[in-house]
Amino acid sequence: MTGIPIVEAAPAKLNLYLHVTGRLADGYHELDSLVAFAEFGDVITLTAGAARVALRGADLPPAGPRLAIAGPFGPVLMGENPADNLVIRAAHALAARLRRQADVMIALTKALPVASGIGGGSADAAACLRALARLWGVAADDPALFAVAAGLGADVPVCVAGRSCYFGGIGDVLDEAPELPETHVVLVNPNVPVPTPAVFKAMAAARAANGAGFSAPARFTRKPADARDLAALLLERTNDLTAPALTVAPVIADVLAALERSAGCLLPRLSGSGATCFGLYATAQQAEAAAKAIAAAEQGWWVKPTRLRPTPPDAPALPRDIVADPVAAVPPPTAPFPDTGGWGVG
Repeated sequence: MTGIPIVEAAPAKLNLYLHVTGRLADGYHELDSLVAFAEFGDVITLTAGAARVALRGADLPPAGPRLAIAGPFGPVLMGENPADNLVIRAAHALAARLRRQADVMIALTKALPVASGIGGGSADAAACLRALARLWGVAADDPALFAVAAGLGADVPVCVAGRSCYFGGIGDVLDEAPELPETHVVLVNPNVPVPTPAVFKAMAAARAANGAGFSAPARFTRKPADARDLAALLLERTNDLTAPALTVAPVIADVLAALERSAGCLLPRLSGSGATCFGLYATAQQAEAAAKAIAAAEQGWWVKPTRLRPTPPDAPALPRDIVADPVAAVPPPTAPFPDTGGWGVG
């Protein structure tokens, strides 16, 4: 018997600024970033009791969670190993942590480009964790959610929080940020995937060649009054990954230029390691007009107008002292589902 589906948004994550502040002995980089989320993103729909498979008259016991993928960017994921998918890994890891049976069907509607610097996979994993928490009666700020999230990847804890905040350390330090004003956004991706390791490798090579130091943290000292004021504060900061990302995907320069030329753009910037860039606008009309113009001029690009998500007034407190669950860092055993290649029906 199946339950009522649980729906969780997996919104696009934007690094409004991103400073690389140091490098640890293990090779990981420490960051300082103001993270915000857009209202547009992927969607996770979780249904309990749906993982049992009826095949040729036999009712087979569930081998763990099942995942079905749909949406415009779903086919990109369907060619990957199911055991490597962050959504499946999140379900396995939280079930193991809580000693639960993840007898669930997970449907992922993939609307965000893959490997695009806006946290798509991390946001999907985080939405899965939140959906399972709702199913199992786990509090939204339970340390187990963030421990599993940290074991899955650096961006997953902030995506579990799902609201504007400062991101520090290697993703294990989340701090409150001032409330952001209403701000409209255009997301643009040239449909070029950019692997994050390649960008950090390019940055390391450039630093070794020119002897450049790391950036200082640059957190706001005041609350921005409006979208224009937010853009002015961000102009005093940067995304340190922009230059190395340009060496990996030079087309990013064309995307930034297109946004900068658009009427009403207050700030064009790369998000994360790219290749998605965003422009900030004061009104929805400006953002929609800019998106329409860019999409008409560059028909091979992905373009989406949206806005920054406000922080809910009842949002739980951010976690402190996140310690990664080592089990979550290990992919689950590969267990393909009968006649489906591991992905269910998508």
